Amino acid sequence: MCLFCEIIKKERDAKIVYENDWAVAVLDVLPVASGHTLILPKKHVETILELSDEELGNIFGVAREVAKLLKQTLAPDGFTIGINHGKASGQAIEHLHIHIIPRWRTDGGGSLHSVVPKKDHNESLEELYDKIVAKK
Repeated sequence: MCLFCEIIKKERDAKIVYENDWAVAVLDVLPVASGHTLILPKKHVETILELSDEELGNIFGVAREVAKLLKQTLAPDGFTIGINHGKASGQAIEHLHIHIIPRWRTDGGGSLHSVVPKKDHNESLEELYDKIVAKK
């Protein structure tokens, strides 16, 4: 069974900081910052592509509520909020989860642009745009 499903079903111990009908929010056991929290949808899906609009909206509503909670209690200067979407992005557990990472001006971390080293792209912005729009 999925580790996150076990946490959601309370079969595995976790520090739950928020819960509603759609998701559970738990402190990350390998935090990159104090208060690093994971939003775990109660429905087992691997990526956002498997959720309905309603489900996705409700899960991001939980992300907003958890960010508010962390802002009130830990007073960070900001947040990095992200999803490792698929194995190529670093998703280690095949259950969708949203990272809410409190950030402070002095933490030494970077923006999301620092996650992947910048490389020269073979396609121009115009070529890439045309390819994406043509696929609609």
